[in-house]
Amino acid sequence: MADILTHPTSMPRPGLGSDRSTALQAGQAAAASLKNVLSSDVLVSGNLKFTGELVFDGKLQGEISTDGSLSLGENAEINGNIAATSVVARGKITGTIVAKDKIEIKAKTELFGDIRAAKLVIEEGVTFVGKCDVNPNNAGPLPKAASENADPLGLEDPVRLLER
Repeated sequence: MADILTHPTSMPRPGLGSDRSTALQAGQAAAASLKNVLSSDVLVSGNLKFTGELVFDGKLQGEISTDGSLSLGENAEINGNIAATSVVARGKITGTIVAKDKIEIKAKTELFGDIRAAKLVIEEGVTFVGKCDVNPNNAGPLPKAASENADPLGLEDPVRLLER
């Protein structure tokens, strides 16, 4: 499988300054505001890695990973896992979605797989078959008692207390 790396690029325009670092900074600022777009005629077989934002409306057989944002279009068909900071899901997804921040699942989306995020929004009309783990505060389960039969309040048997 081939990995595809996408990086938004922008060539500095003449007149931005003759200083190389000024031109580089201007190009980086412009690149940060751009979105990568892969339309519905794109077919990817392999892993997709990118920075910034990506709007993907094609077909993918493989993994998607980014520290940025992923927005799937209505025509998107994903067979693989997704790991991103935030995901807006549309189309048909078969695989696990893990987002550091938020997952939004839009109406008419078909999702067959588990999801894990700090925040979750699911619109009406979604087909979702899988497990969901939403934990905005990274809370853990309560600690278990020392033994299965331990009295959680530390009291003796209440029947024996009444007999005294």
